[in-house]
Amino acid sequence: MSSGELVTVTIDDRDVAVPKGTGLVEAAASAGIEIPVFCYEPRLGPPVGACRMCLVEVEGLPKLQAGCTLTAQEGMVVKTAASSEKAAEGQNATLEFILVNHPLDCPVCDKGGECPLQDLTFRYGPGNTRMSFSKITLEKPIPVSPLIALDRERCILCYRCTRFSSDVAEDNQLVARNRGAHTEITTFESDPYRAPFSGNVIELCPVGALTSTQYRFEARPWEIQNVPTVCGLCSVGCNINATVREGKVKRILSRNHPEVDGGWLCDKGRFTYPHLIAEDRITEPLVRGELGLEPVSWDAALDRAEALLREAGTRTVTALSGTESVEQAYALARLLRGGLGAHTAVLPESTSDALDAFRLPLSSIAQAEIVVIVGDDDLADRAPIVDLWLKAAGRNGAEIVRYGPTGTEPTGPGGAAAALRALAGSGNELGDRLRAADRAILVWSGSGGGGGARLAEAAHALGFAEKPGSGAFHLPATPNGRGVATAWAAAADEDEANPEPIGLLIISGDRAAADPAVRALAERAEHVIAVTMFHDLAVGWADLVLPATSSLESDGTLLNLEGRLQRLRRTVIAPVPDELAWISQLAGRFDVELSPHAVVVFDELSAVAFGGVDGSELNGTAPLPARTPYEAPPPAAEVKPATPARPAAGHFLGELRLLRYRPLFSGPFVERVGELAFQRPPAELELCTADAERRSIATGDHVVVKSNGTSVELRARINRGLVAGVARVADEHAADLHLHVEVVKP
Repeated sequence: MSSGELVTVTIDDRDVAVPKGTGLVEAAASAGIEIPVFCYEPRLGPPVGACRMCLVEVEGLPKLQAGCTLTAQEGMVVKTAASSEKAAEGQNATLEFILVNHPLDCPVCDKGGECPLQDLTFRYGPGNTRMSFSKITLEKPIPVSPLIALDRERCILCYRCTRFSSDVAEDNQLVARNRGAHTEITTFESDPYRAPFSGNVIELCPVGALTSTQYRFEARPWEIQNVPTVCGLCSVGCNINATVREGKVKRILSRNHPEVDGGWLCDKGRFTYPHLIAEDRITEPLVRGELGLEPVSWDAALDRAEALLREAGTRTVTALSGTESVEQAYALARLLRGGLGAHTAVLPESTSDALDAFRLPLSSIAQAEIVVIVGDDDLADRAPIVDLWLKAAGRNGAEIVRYGPTGTEPTGPGGAAAALRALAGSGNELGDRLRAADRAILVWSGSGGGGGARLAEAAHALGFAEKPGSGAFHLPATPNGRGVATAWAAAADEDEANPEPIGLLIISGDRAAADPAVRALAERAEHVIAVTMFHDLAVGWADLVLPATSSLESDGTLLNLEGRLQRLRRTVIAPVPDELAWISQLAGRFDVELSPHAVVVFDELSAVAFGGVDGSELNGTAPLPARTPYEAPPPAAEVKPATPARPAAGHFLGELRLLRYRPLFSGPFVERVGELAFQRPPAELELCTADAERRSIATGDHVVVKSNGTSVELRARINRGLVAGVARVADEHAADLHLHVEVVKP
């Protein structure tokens, strides 16, 4: 780690002034001098000098040194291969050794054309080989998982992949087995690499050893375009590049935004793009007739939509998913609120503007002294990149405290608000440490209890507004919940009224259809319009189905959990019109002037809701707005923990409190990608050790979960970190279960 003191280093007869402790590779790069590397990757932590490609000559030392392991010191004199015959000979020998058994299959290798080994061999390697013996051949490809294939012949043992697994993701599943010439990359017992960030090893690999099974043999670098955009699958908004060939997305790569994602990407964001060509994708409007849903033209569909809207008028209710761009949400609000006076909406979980007083980039978590997480949901399920930043904080020595059903400080479901109040109160030991720390972070990961507003109150009480290194993050359940709520509110100022009966329910997006509250509204509504990509739940309720587009097919803007606006770019042309196109046409029939172009809509919305920010400022790596003065949010009703954290000794709980959660690998996109099936959670019920022992249940047992006349059979799993009195079940396996459940053996 560099310090503030500057030192002068001479590299290839060029003096370079850098902070003391700066890595020699970075010091050389700052002067425009290349020190070639394979194993070196600063995001993986301290260098290990495994590949020896970075050999340099250092004055005063008898042998060549691995440049990546050196740091800048005053008076150091270094010669690279460009000015040292000894260093050039060392690098040439290193490359010759690496290539001894490396297959010459660049024409068919997926890495060909964008391969560091290929590039450095041309620049530094020998022009021909002295080896006449046959190269080693091995079985290939070896399935590391359904998503990743391993070609061991190509592996150069740089250990980037294993270091990522152990030192960044901390899943410790990818390891190096055996020793010396027999060393090979594998998983324990050859089990699939089943972890949220496994796909990052494909990008880290400097050769074609680890490749994507989805992208394998799909395209060559000279046939593709990489379109910079943002992942629209969770509230982090990771920056990505979509690789496109012949109008189809072929892969997703990370696009390093050092403040947001640090260059990493979860497997959900990386591997779900095949949903664009799912077999059950809706590509034409459907209208319910005597024989069920029948395809119609877009003109006929808009005629039907106009008729339903005019009939319902102000009795129209809108359910939004939080997956819409701010432009799409604003356009829909302009049509419904401005054109019809229909103000009632079921909005996705949002956050509070009061949190803007404690705004920080996500990367600040890694440098925190103390991090406190409150809420019922695991970070890895809600916002996986936040979990990576938290692990980085732990490696840097931060104190990490979790309040929740699986936390270090056990609380029952719904106990987050009470925990926050206790922290912010006087006389709390942990609260006192938060007040004393210069770099303290609060994170809310769960629903209910006022979310962002309660978090802002606690951060204010702890004095975070006066400490630029301290901040607070609320993790919404949807990718653009705050942006959608802001856009909807910007369209009109009238108060909402709940219409009875509901004349028309508009369900926007696949997420909204999964909400039990939306399902209840659909049962009461006279008519339903569903805007959806797939033949899913909402289609069964709908009188009119309008095809939707994915975030990979849309231009627009997303507002992430930091409050950072980021630009979505259309990567491929959708098989259906963009929502803005048909919303603007429909708006014209109600005398509402609305542009079909996202850039124009954003400029109009920005002037009202985002302080007039210019859309061009969002290109590249979008900046984080400055903090704003704290304004107290509205007071909240008293919220008590739903269940005691620790039942009295010997107390038998006949009923358990149900804790439902949404796993990371769930939802309509994941369900349509066969290669991700192994990542999806099994149909299981989690119990703490005490609750399981009272019922004579062991991990692997099949149990029946009963609730209000409904039941489901699941596999039991003992979770030693789970609070007593709670049964934890994934949403998709608990659809018909209610607040309290009873667990029995069949």
